[in-house]
Order: sequence, then structure tokens, then C-alpha cells
Amino acid sequence: MNAAQIIANGLAGAGCRHAFGMPGGEVLALLDTLRVAGIEFTLVKHENAGGYMAEGSWHATGAPGILLATIGPGVSNAVNTVANAYQEQVPLIVLTGCISHAMAEQFTHQVIDHAALFSPVTKATLRVEQGTAALTVDKALSIALSDPPGPVLLELPDEYLDAAHWQEPDRAPAAPNLAEAGIWAEGSETLQQARDMLQNAKKPIILAGLGAIHHAAGPAILDLAEKHQVPVITTYKAKGILPEDHPMALGGHGLSPLSDKTILPLLAKSDCVILAGYDPIEMRSDWINPWQPDNAIEIMHAANAHGMHGAAVRFVGDVAQALTALGAPDGPVWPDGEPAVAKAELENAFAIPTHWGPHQLFAALNAALPENAITTVDSGAHRILLSQIWRCKHPNSLLQSAAFCTMGVAVPLAIGYKRAEPDVPVVAVVGDAGFDMTTGDLATLRDMQVPMVIVVPVDNSLALIEKKQTMMQLKTHGVQFAGTDIVAVARAYGGIGEVIYNRDDLLTALADAWGRNTFTVLACPVDKSAYSGAF
Repeated sequence: MNAAQIIANGLAGAGCRHAFGMPGGEVLALLDTLRVAGIEFTLVKHENAGGYMAEGSWHATGAPGILLATIGPGVSNAVNTVANAYQEQVPLIVLTGCISHAMAEQFTHQVIDHAALFSPVTKATLRVEQGTAALTVDKALSIALSDPPGPVLLELPDEYLDAAHWQEPDRAPAAPNLAEAGIWAEGSETLQQARDMLQNAKKPIILAGLGAIHHAAGPAILDLAEKHQVPVITTYKAKGILPEDHPMALGGHGLSPLSDKTILPLLAKSDCVILAGYDPIEMRSDWINPWQPDNAIEIMHAANAHGMHGAAVRFVGDVAQALTALGAPDGPVWPDGEPAVAKAELENAFAIPTHWGPHQLFAALNAALPENAITTVDSGAHRILLSQIWRCKHPNSLLQSAAFCTMGVAVPLAIGYKRAEPDVPVVAVVGDAGFDMTTGDLATLRDMQVPMVIVVPVDNSLALIEKKQTMMQLKTHGVQFAGTDIVAVARAYGGIGEVIYNRDDLLTALADAWGRNTFTVLACPVDKSAYSGAF
């Protein structure tokens, strides 16, 4: 076998069944070996979208996403999506070619230093050398999947595509060499201190983040919440780790000043804040030091070096096991009922008006979707409002870029999930600016011939940025645009386009969409002024 075949077999052995990208001459051998290894390739219209689609496949299957991009301009197009994977903790294998060291001394066409370009936004940049293909793909998988998960760039020089000149020692395919998550050992001083803090607490609260999702800590969180009436706050990425219709669920927070008015005072009152896989990369600057450090127990899935908050006890290891090991409060908690008051305040703050607008659109969409549906949402004012209104019954059912907060992610992320799980209902919610940014993805979706729904709140503005301009007392400039005929664009790409003016229109259109063998785009005009003071 040559190096490309060994790499493809290694990825297939790790459970990868999907790859996304746009090939060029330098990666055609890799493309063909992926096919032979049983990894289905989806042609995209831009490498950036391919990375988001690869992320969607990971959410659907649990296997690392694969992005295939050719050298130079091809892989350079993917910088944004790789940076997103780095901050969003997505295990992404970025496959590309490169020319030999000797050739690079004299040949310059499309030649750039891939490793230097991607080093700041990857966990590692690896290059296959003579006889190291199996070792290198094993390393790539291990690094990508280890806590915290993230992207790895894997380069294959064109000189190693000839099997006759490839020398590789026999090596059985290896499972990713993941270190076991640390266990909080009985008898440790930090565990005893944490137990004492929680046992004596009168106002304990859990703040769960992405690490709790990675370590499947939902049952442990549910146990503390149900048995001992400990309220649970989550970041946006962790929404649904406790079903959000549960009495102890206070919802996802971090980007809404309106919700912060209720949630931050509650955290400040707590005498025991349990940070369960919480990563503050999702949060606004108002979340700097929101509690007394002496009152916090921090359980991390991976060590961090931020300065966002302090804690009396810190443990890096298995989040679910650590929560179980903590024990429970000794007696009733929150005697004055502040969490219930906070829950009522939040319900009132984000109450749904009777008239049509973004509030009613998101609430009606949330209520109408099947329980197994997956929703993705793009960055913008609509994302913050939707994330506050949306009620998730399961983790990873609302997917978004909440750390990097990039635009243009919702549609390709939904496509990637739908490609890997075609029987699952998938909806993308994207602002009209984000829709314009990703219209080429409709061609990929057209070729899939599957029912998927794209919901577009239309306000002809970068509403979130315009809102910030107003707050800064700046003139509105550079944030408004003429409206695109979204329905016509959908139809031009082979889909169905409809304009939605009210709740009944939305419910009818959704019911019709699931029976089609193509995508449906629902353009939903909303008044941008509805976002003023809404979140």
C-alpha cells in the first residue's frame, strides 16, 4: 500500500464514514483511497463550508470529521472553519497535500507553509514522512479526540503516493491512543474539600458547559438536580444536558445582557458554584469573576489557562465521575426559593408576544419540531434570542458556533448532520446575511435530494451589529443591505421557497417540507426593531 491508502484505512478504522471538501490535483490519490476505504465523499462549493459539514457529521456519528482540501488556495480557504473547530472543540482531520522539501527549495507555484498558517488554530500540524503513514494517522486521531477535542492538519507529500517507493513497517491499525480521564481518588484532599463545601452549602448551583457534554455528565447532573433540588445553568453549547422543561433547569446563558440581569445575581448569591466542564470561552465579558472564588468547585475536562474566574478547588478529569463523587448537600437548599423566582423572571423576560415576529417564530418552530429533530443556528441577533427562547430536551440538539461565533455555519453544519443521519429531521436557522454568505451550499444540498428545512428571519440588516452601533451612539452605516429574493434563490438551486407571514403559514410549510425529496427555504420577514431590548 502507498501512504494515501494507509491514511484512508486508518481513518476508516476509527469509524469515519464521511469526508467533505473540494479536491485538486495534489489530493486526488487521497480522494480515491477514501472511496476505496468506504468513506463517502461529499463535494462542496467552498472548503470553509466543508469543515462545518464535517463537524455536522461528527455530531451525528461521534467519529472525527474529515475535510479534504488541495494545497495552497484550497486549504487556505479553510482557515475560518478550522479556527471554529479549534474554539468549538471539534475533532476535525484536515487532509491536504504538499510538495517535497526538495521541490519546495526551487518551486513556488501555490506553495505556502501550511503548518505556519494553521499552527495557531490547530492542536497539531503533522506531515507524513517516509514509512510513517500509519503512525502519523494514529497520532492525528489521538490528538484530535483527546480532551479538549480539536482540529489536526495532516499533510501528505506528493512524493509518497507511489507504492513501489513506499517503505512502511507492518503496523496493525491502532485505536486512538486516548488517555483515560482522571478519576477523583478517594482520600484526596481536593475531593474532601469539595465534598465539605457542597455538604455545607445552603445555596448550591451547577454551571455546566461543553466538557459536561463531552463526558456524558447528564445523568450525574440530573441526579443532583432532582434528588437535592440543585438548580442548573448551562452555556449555550450545553443546552439540554438537563431537559430544559425540568423545574431545576434555568436554561442556557452567556450572551444575553437581559438574562444576565437574573442569572449573574443568582451566581453571586450562591455559596457553592459547581462548574461542570464549564469553559468561559462562550461568555460575554460580564462573566468575568461572577462569583466569589472561595465558593467555587471547578471540574474541568481539560486544563485551561484563562483568567475569567477563580475557584477554591480545581480538578481535571472525568466530569461525570467527579460530580458523582461529590456527594450532596446536607439538608434543604435555597430556603428563600431564589431559583424559582429566577426561573419565573426569565420566563417573563422572554415571554412570547401575540403578534408575529422573531419571538413567535422561534417559539412556534421549537414547539412544532419532532423530539428527535436537530436544529442549527447561525450567528446574529436571532441566535441570541433563539437560544434564550429555545427549550432543548436533549444535549446536542441545538448546534451553533458559540465560542468562535462565526457566521455562515448553520446551513453547512445542518447539511453535514443530514448527510450522516438522513432519517433525522434537520432545520437550519440563518439570518438573511448569513444566507447570502452560504448560498452555494444549496447546490450541495440539492444534490443530496433529502428533505431539510432552512428558516431565514429576514430583516435586511446585520441587526446585532446595528444594535451595537446604536448603543455606541454611532451613525448607522455599513450594516444594511437590499433584500435578496430568497424564494427565487431557493428555486434556482432546485429547492422549494416560501414566504412565511404568520404561525399558521409556518406550521403548514413545515408539515409539507418533510415529505419532499429536496430542501425547503422559508423566508420569514420580521421587524428588526423587535430585537431592541429583546435579549
